[in-house]
Amino acid sequence: MNAPKEAVVRMYAAREEIYPRETSGRYATLRWAGVWLTQLVFYGLPWLQWNGRQAVLFDLGARKFHLFGLVLWPQDFIYLAGLLIVCAYGLFLVTAVAGRVWCGFACPQTVYTELFLWIERKIEGARSARIRLDRQPWTAEKIWKKGAKHAAWLAVALWTGLTFVGYFTPVHTLLHEVASFDVGPWEGFWVLFYGFATYGNAGWMREQVCKYMCPYARFQSSMFDKDTLIVTYDRKRGEPRRPVARTDGDKPAAKAGDCIDCTMCVQVCPTGIDIRQGLQYECIGCAACVDACNGVMDKVKKPHGLIRYATENALANNWNTAQVRQRLLRPRVLAYGAVLGLLVLAMGTSLALRTPLKVDVIRDRGSMGREVEDGQIENVYRLQLMNTREGARAYRLRVDGLPGVRIVDAGVVALDGASTRAVPVRVRADAGESGSHRIAFTVSAVDDPAVSVREEAAFIVPR
Repeated sequence: MNAPKEAVVRMYAAREEIYPRETSGRYATLRWAGVWLTQLVFYGLPWLQWNGRQAVLFDLGARKFHLFGLVLWPQDFIYLAGLLIVCAYGLFLVTAVAGRVWCGFACPQTVYTELFLWIERKIEGARSARIRLDRQPWTAEKIWKKGAKHAAWLAVALWTGLTFVGYFTPVHTLLHEVASFDVGPWEGFWVLFYGFATYGNAGWMREQVCKYMCPYARFQSSMFDKDTLIVTYDRKRGEPRRPVARTDGDKPAAKAGDCIDCTMCVQVCPTGIDIRQGLQYECIGCAACVDACNGVMDKVKKPHGLIRYATENALANNWNTAQVRQRLLRPRVLAYGAVLGLLVLAMGTSLALRTPLKVDVIRDRGSMGREVEDGQIENVYRLQLMNTREGARAYRLRVDGLPGVRIVDAGVVALDGASTRAVPVRVRADAGESGSHRIAFTVSAVDDPAVSVREEAAFIVPR
C-alpha cells in the first residue's frame, strides 16, 4: 500500500509581481490631477510664509501649532480631535456615496505608487519592456536601469521625508542643517524613517499595502450598500466573452457579448484583480479598468460603459443615470451628511468665537496670606497669560470679590504675539473673617475690552 504523499500548505500565497500597464482617459486624468494637487499642497505648504514665519508649522518644542493666521496651543487639543472626527465622517460619507474613490484618487499610497510607477516607466520602459528586463539575466544595461530607478525613487522618498519633517522644524532651518551636516538626531531619524517608508511602500510593497496592511479595505463593506457607486462589470452586456477574431467567414460564430476577453482591464489594474469577477476588497476604485475598457470599445466600435461606475441596483434593474442619482440622497447618506455638517458648523463657530486670550491663576502656596503694614491682608498669585493671536497686545488686570481688594503691582501687562508670560501679582484686601474667600481676576485687552477672561481664585485670611 502506497504511503500518502506529503502536501505543503502555505499560510500565505507567494506574491506575483504586478506590472500595471499605462492607460489614458478621463479617470487617468483625474488620478493625475489628484497627484498634482496633493503633492503641490504637501511639498509647497512648508515654503509659504505668513507674518514673517512659516505659514503651517507644528512647533512641538514651543508647543504651538501655526495654521496661517491661527495659532493653536495644547489647550486647543479639542480642535485636533474635532478635525479627526470631521475627516472620519467625511470618509464615511464619500464611501457611502462612491465607494473607495478616496483610495483610488487621493490616498498617499495610491499617489506615491502612481508617481513611482511613472519614474519606472520613464527609465525601464512600458509594461512589456519591464517584464523582459526582469526576466533577463543581469547585464550592464539592467544594472544601469535598475540603479537609476532606485536612485530616483530614493531621491523622491528622502525629499518627501525632509518635507514631512519640515512641518515640525522650520524647513529653511532644516535645509541649512542638512547642508551643513548638522541635523539633530530626531530630525535625522524622522527624515530617514518617513523617506524609507515611502520608498518601501510605493516602490516595493505597492498593492500589498492596500490588500493586507490597510484596515480600510477590511471594513469598507460595512459602509457599502446596493446604491453605493462602485466600479462594476456589466455581465448582461459583456457575457459570453469572445475574441473578435473568432468568426466563421463573414458571420460571427455565435452570439457573443461585448467583452472580447482582451484582459486589458486586468493588465492596467494596480492590484492585479479581474473586475469581471465582481466586487473584490482589493479593488481601490481607481477606474483604470474603466479607461482601458472604454479604449477597447472605441476600437471595436461599441459603446462605452461595459466597465463603469454604477451601483448593484442599477445593474440589476437597468437604471439610467438619472435613476442612479435619485438614490444617492438616501437615509444613510443624509445621516452622514447631517452629522458632518453639524460638526463643521460647530468647529467653525467655536473657532470664530474663540477668545484670543487664555488665563490661569495659581496662588503662591509658600505664602498662605499675611498681614501687611496698613493692616490689610496680602496674598501672592501667579497669572499665566497666553496671547494666542499673532500681534502684540497690552492687557489690563483687575480683581474683585472682597472689600478693598486691589492689585498692588502694575495693572497693565504687555505680551508679544503668540506668546505666554507668567506675571507675579500681589493682591491686598481689608482684614475680615478668617478663612478662604472667593475673588475673581479679570484680564481684558486695553485696545478691545470685548477680549476679556475672568478667572476665580481663593484669597486666604489668616487667623
